[in-house]
Amino acid sequence: MQFEDFWYIVALSEQLKPNQVLARTVLGEWLAIFRGADGKPVALRDRCLHRNSRLSPGKVCNGTLQCPYHGWIYDSCGNVIAVPAEGNDFQSSPQRRAESYPTKEQDGYIYVRLADTPRIDFQPFPMPYYKQPGWETVRVINRFANNVTNCAENFIDIPHTAFVHPGVFRTSRQQKLEMTVERCHGSVLVEYGNENNNLGWYSRFLNSQDGEIKHSDRFFMPNITSVEYQMGKNRHLFITSQSIPENDNSTLVYTDVTYNYGIWNKLARPFVWWTAQHIISQDIEILGIQGEAIAKYGTQFYNTPADTIHIFVESIISAISRGEDPRLLPNQSVKVTFWV
Repeated sequence: MQFEDFWYIVALSEQLKPNQVLARTVLGEWLAIFRGADGKPVALRDRCLHRNSRLSPGKVCNGTLQCPYHGWIYDSCGNVIAVPAEGNDFQSSPQRRAESYPTKEQDGYIYVRLADTPRIDFQPFPMPYYKQPGWETVRVINRFANNVTNCAENFIDIPHTAFVHPGVFRTSRQQKLEMTVERCHGSVLVEYGNENNNLGWYSRFLNSQDGEIKHSDRFFMPNITSVEYQMGKNRHLFITSQSIPENDNSTLVYTDVTYNYGIWNKLARPFVWWTAQHIISQDIEILGIQGEAIAKYGTQFYNTPADTIHIFVESIISAISRGEDPRLLPNQSVKVTFWV
């Protein structure tokens, strides 16, 4: 197994309009993304075969992409179908073919997979309750100056919230919490107990009766986190993030906040968007600081029991890095008590 076997988001569907080309980077590979003549997304290596110009500043016309330097034209399979300098003498050749990559469009996202023939045929992750009746989804996109592992761990880490997001999302109260952390089949599942009202600004709205919150965090290899809060009828929330590895120190994160607040769904939308973006902006800052320290001093973490989630996540990502299948790691479950 390798990271290239998985599907990665490269754009919102609405971002990729006809006759438009987008430049993206995934796992260090430069991509030119556009729609072919059939309207389906196309991903080519962002490099012209001729003089190594980038294709992404070029023009899309009738589902083909023209290089901005000398006008070579590529079809949706990467074949060169016209060279202006050769005029009517142009003849196509199998040697004149840009690298192309498989694409999919699902849940309003466009995905690319770098492996043409993966060892395992994974599918893009289905976003929870996307466009389902009674549910609203707010989407935000942010870039982090850190790697996928540290981003994913941040998104499912409770202890940092009281210090990075005080008042907005939890406050340090030394409240005793419990969690059960399970590693199974290439994923990590965390179930929390003893949570009730330490949810920041919207505690009264989200959990006015101070009932026990059903809260779970999940990590799915190699880059997806999904946080779920359920606080009774019409108080149900998912925060799902897909962390896209641009390079070793840059991660583009697509986050869906999908919620069911009953009659408040539409009214809550701007508040959900603002709060999500505010919290993520604080995470961008702290992960940028962490990234700077890692760049200077390297990665050496000293873990406590509250970091069991991170240990399991890192074991899965490390297995893929070694070319192994994390689903073959032994199932493991740990109960942890910690304080926030």
